[in-house]
Amino acid sequence: MAVTRSVNSTQLSDHARIWYSLKNAIAGSSGFKSWKGELPVAEVETAPLDQLVRRYLRETLETLAY
Repeated sequence: MAVTRSVNSTQLSDHARIWYSLKNAIAGSSGFKSWKGELPVAEVETAPLDQLVRRYLRETLETLAY
């Protein structure tokens, strides 16, 4: 039996605010800044912050999984 979830606009707004705050906190962290410093300059300049933070989180979690 599949579970269907309905997301209303208030929940979306809450999620957007939470992601915005989390993304900015991560982007301001020393770990993120260090990680970003290892990337090619062209990639850092062209990639959206959302994409960089998601990649950082994915790579960090993959490292922790070992």
